[in-house]
Amino acid sequence: MQVTETLSEGLKRAFDVVLPAADIEDQRMGRLAELAKTLSLPGFRPGKVPMPVIKQRFGNAVQAEIIEQSVSDATRKVFEERGLRPAMQPKIDLADPAAAAKPGSDVAFTVSLEILPEIAIPDVAAIALERLKAEVDDAAIEKVLADMASRQRTLEPVEEARGAAKGEVLTVDFIGRIDGVAFPGGTGEGMEIEVAGEGFIPGFTEQLEGLAPGETRTITVRFPEDYGVPDLAGKEATFEITAKKLARALLPAVDAAFAERIGFESVEELRETISQQIGREYAQLSRLNLKRQLLDKLAALVSFPLPEAMVTAEFDQIWQRIEADRKASRLAPEDAAKDDETLRTEYRAIAERRVRLGLLLAEIARVNGITVSQDEMTRAMRAEAARYRGQEAQIFEMFRKNPTLAETLRGPILEEKVVDFVIELAKIEERVVSAEALSKAVES
Repeated sequence: MQVTETLSEGLKRAFDVVLPAADIEDQRMGRLAELAKTLSLPGFRPGKVPMPVIKQRFGNAVQAEIIEQSVSDATRKVFEERGLRPAMQPKIDLADPAAAAKPGSDVAFTVSLEILPEIAIPDVAAIALERLKAEVDDAAIEKVLADMASRQRTLEPVEEARGAAKGEVLTVDFIGRIDGVAFPGGTGEGMEIEVAGEGFIPGFTEQLEGLAPGETRTITVRFPEDYGVPDLAGKEATFEITAKKLARALLPAVDAAFAERIGFESVEELRETISQQIGREYAQLSRLNLKRQLLDKLAALVSFPLPEAMVTAEFDQIWQRIEADRKASRLAPEDAAKDDETLRTEYRAIAERRVRLGLLLAEIARVNGITVSQDEMTRAMRAEAARYRGQEAQIFEMFRKNPTLAETLRGPILEEKVVDFVIELAKIEERVVSAEALSKAVES
């Protein structure tokens, strides 16, 4: 094998490789000889098919198979001898495919690639992080209990002729208009709305107070600037509302009967279950905040060249989501206000950060022998399959039979294991904060 390096620039490498015809021919003849031992064709006994017949029938296919395998083996050998670690799948091109397909010809090809950069792992033991913790209090438990009771509420008709009070439920028809024109999604019939309740446009339900069945009222509201439908965001609208029925909500008492009705032996068991669930939610928020701090610190500590192909691939994935959100009118208001050039610049920087952190975490994993076990992969496949109710077995089998698809689960698992590894080494200070403060820290 003859190898000539034709490019060594930054992370880019390229080689011209020539495989001697004699080596290719030896492998071809060996493969044909193996085939001859078991081959069965009409008119011949098994294993007694003449070599000329085998060459005529299978020579081209065997030649193609040998070339593919030889090129793959030679490429791997080039990388191993030079200690190269490809960042992505290398690009391989036969110099003359027609000539290579003919027995007795040298096989010349070029291989080009980007290699992984040299990465100096920072002193992770010197990284200082703050773990925010929130404690579960009675107020949080009571709020969950109130929400549970609200979902179990019953409605009792109000017989007396009077206007609706806060907390009561009006059944209404309404038509929404902007500049006098009805807009899509702004019409409703027989809608049950809690007076001064949540879930509607700010200021909508509050203006229903005092409205009595049979009456019609026109109210004015303004859609929030970050409203999910861009055509409505920030606009003023009028709603003509006609009240049909009025009812008061009857909430069940949170007692032993209530607890038993939803599957618990006692109120105490219900409260303890709620407390544990809230505690898990707080712990998840705490870890998410800690992980974000860690990634920010790591990103600031390292600087190394990035494989352009990896950055481009990451950016393309991000940009596809941006385009899909734009088409579906889901683009965040702050992004919708920017031109494409600004957006591309900002998201390119995000792609570079993701690639840099991904390479750093992968290097930490490699150096410290952190891997994903088969048991962990199996659990991940089962967890993913469980998301598709009724199709769990098919989805699991799809992952099991498709290694490429299964690999999409390996990366996130490895990332979490490396993050846990680094957090164990870092300097951690704990601080107790309110649940609201913890949520804001995660959102910021």
